[in-house]
Amino acid sequence: MTTRMTQPPAQHARRQPTSGWRRGAKALAIVVTVVVVAAVAVGGFYAWSLTQRLQEAAVPLKDAPAQPPALSAYADSFAVLVVGTDECDDQVREAFGARCSDPENEGTRNDVNMLVHVSTNPRRVTVVSFPRDLQLTIPECTAPDGSVFGGTFKAPINRAYEYGGLTCVADTVSELSGQSIPFAAKVSFGNVVNITDAIGGVEVCIGGEGIDDPDAGIDWEPGPRVVTGYDALAFLRTRKGIGDGSDLARIGNQQQYLSRLVNKLRSDEVLSNPGTLIGLANTAVNNITPSESLADPIRIAQLAYTLKDVPFDDITFVQFPVLDDPDDPNRVVPDEASAAVLWDALARNAPLALTGEAGSNGGVIADPSAPAPTESAPVETTPAPDATDATAGPDVVELPSNVNGSKATQATCSAGNG
Repeated sequence: MTTRMTQPPAQHARRQPTSGWRRGAKALAIVVTVVVVAAVAVGGFYAWSLTQRLQEAAVPLKDAPAQPPALSAYADSFAVLVVGTDECDDQVREAFGARCSDPENEGTRNDVNMLVHVSTNPRRVTVVSFPRDLQLTIPECTAPDGSVFGGTFKAPINRAYEYGGLTCVADTVSELSGQSIPFAAKVSFGNVVNITDAIGGVEVCIGGEGIDDPDAGIDWEPGPRVVTGYDALAFLRTRKGIGDGSDLARIGNQQQYLSRLVNKLRSDEVLSNPGTLIGLANTAVNNITPSESLADPIRIAQLAYTLKDVPFDDITFVQFPVLDDPDDPNRVVPDEASAAVLWDALARNAPLALTGEAGSNGGVIADPSAPAPTESAPVETTPAPDATDATAGPDVVELPSNVNGSKATQATCSAGNG
């Protein structure tokens, strides 16, 4: 057993976040829905034949649930961590050319980090996106090969996977948020293409002046656009073409995509098509590396069943609140005060009201002319409690203005700066 350095190499800590090919990892956000929400369409299909594939590369989590999977709703609240890594798979190596062989980009990093929090009584879903340049404490981690990383007081969150794999990312996010993380999954570049194509693409809204980003291979006019395969990857990795061209602006763009993906996956277009459902089930299993706790199609079906009737208005996408890093203008640090409001609201299962922008740094705009996501089927709802009922739930919590985000019912468009 070896022990790694307790501080990251200085050149990486100072590295400007300008690598075009690493931006592709941002596209991996779509697996949030595939693993958690999209599986409503998959159910328990092929459970007996998919289990082995899921378990091949599964990793342990310290907060794995004790209860076995079952074909019934999950009783408690839970969280799923979704990690997108920047590895250059064979599927995309040719498309990214020399960028995949650049020595400066060696190693695998977790450039997408999303915590999907699911409450109970009533069910609400909150997806928290953590910026890749967020500086924080990374705890001691044991990598899959048995080597030990001793931990570091301050490093970018996207180094955690390199230090100790998916387990290390889960431990890092858990320590930052105070949240128990019983489930996790990881995907990479090529997985995005496969998963997007399995559902026939997603319609997004291009707003502003359109997107012109040569680094991402995009020159698109304003208007609705169905993206599939490499177009979806390009859309989700674009940075210079939206808002102020920052990584923070990109998060809102990804959340627009994710919201529209959720809408499609719960539409009749997917749910009523057995061929699409079977293809999605196989694609999802072949394109995720799960935690041991998620390496069972029955468990995936259970979590999906639990979420099948969550109203879109109770599905919220937010960005973890940050402040500028006083030691590095290219990095950010946690805004602990604003984050505490978010975590407390989730702990109390309070309804969330967004007071900030739809996305940070002008990445997306709310556009009344854009088609708003709608429910495709009646949703089972609980009648509103009587005002005099002592058991009524907590009041709505207005999140701080720097907790930017949107509801799944909110129509947003990419704020193209082309």
